[in-house]
Amino acid sequence: MNPKIWLSSPHMGGNERKYVNDAFDTNWIAPLGPHVNGFEDDLVAYTGTKHAAALSAGTAAIHLALILIGVKPGDEVICQSMTFSASANPIAYLNAVPVFVDSERDTWNMDPEKLREAIKDRFSKGKKPKAIIPVHLYGMPAKMNEILAIAKEYHIPVVEDAAEALGSNLHGKAMGTFGDLGILSFNGNKIITTSGGGALISDNEEYITKARFLATQARDAAPHYEHSHIGYNYRMSNVCAGIGRGQMEVLDDRVAQRRKNFEYYKEHLAGIDGISFLEEPEGFHSNRWLTTILVDPLKSGTTREEIRLHLEKDGIESRPLWKPMHMQPVFRDSPYYGSGVSEELFANGLCIPSGSNLTEEDLQRVVTAIKEVFVKQES
Repeated sequence: MNPKIWLSSPHMGGNERKYVNDAFDTNWIAPLGPHVNGFEDDLVAYTGTKHAAALSAGTAAIHLALILIGVKPGDEVICQSMTFSASANPIAYLNAVPVFVDSERDTWNMDPEKLREAIKDRFSKGKKPKAIIPVHLYGMPAKMNEILAIAKEYHIPVVEDAAEALGSNLHGKAMGTFGDLGILSFNGNKIITTSGGGALISDNEEYITKARFLATQARDAAPHYEHSHIGYNYRMSNVCAGIGRGQMEVLDDRVAQRRKNFEYYKEHLAGIDGISFLEEPEGFHSNRWLTTILVDPLKSGTTREEIRLHLEKDGIESRPLWKPMHMQPVFRDSPYYGSGVSEELFANGLCIPSGSNLTEEDLQRVVTAIKEVFVKQES
């Protein structure tokens, strides 16, 4: 039996063990510590942001960002519909109301036209959204210049979900540094990992200082445990941060390899009628965290689900694109502004193996398996 090919598995660089061993040798086996500080410094240096707080998850970072902006129960927060649920769940944590916005076709991210439509309609109903959460799907930057212009026009803060986009940039500016606050994720399947973890980044020092305070149970300055705010246990451990420091040393290599994977698939699947790839608009640079394909059933004679099931039989992991949040049962009553783009992408899109540790043999096996589906259709 062929070995399993995973969609996106962790890929260590070598020095992670050195930093982790240092944490053990110095007995810094705790949340916080010198590697947490060092990891935050690495993120600041890499992204060009001014401040960073290393946290237990990207979800925690979004939760804190919404708290910092002042989201309260009953407030409305505009969120990209086509995303992982972690982008939207923190809105519900605060008993606020998510307002979902469709994607556009150029990047598959938040549609600025639908964003403006949503804001104008919410204003007409006497509701001003408290925040906007655009997402950079699969590493492809959203149209941040247009989104920020609309946000500025209506004086709405932007929480930029760059969980999938570390190493991506727009006209040379790192993703996560466009909004009032940026979100990063280091989950095990991300382009680099700390096993589990995330970060909140911002040029606003006050935001990050308060985030660190809230993330450490909001303990006031006192010799005893004094609390005047509700806090959270959201800080990253020194051990996990040690992994992150080693991963940061190979981040550019990881981006290069994933982009190489994309080019390989594009070259070897380009001749198949009905399969298409998401290209980068001018000035957009994706880390290609996951390579995705769209399968047109009318042109190809098959579906993304038939391809997924065939890959699964061969021990190759793939998965449909994110199911839009407005289609999720848990958010079925939430407002939505769209024209069907995200529904179409979900119906026809597939993520294929994209890990930076894939061999050329692995990539060949994936391509061969996909082509086998089309051979069967012809026969």
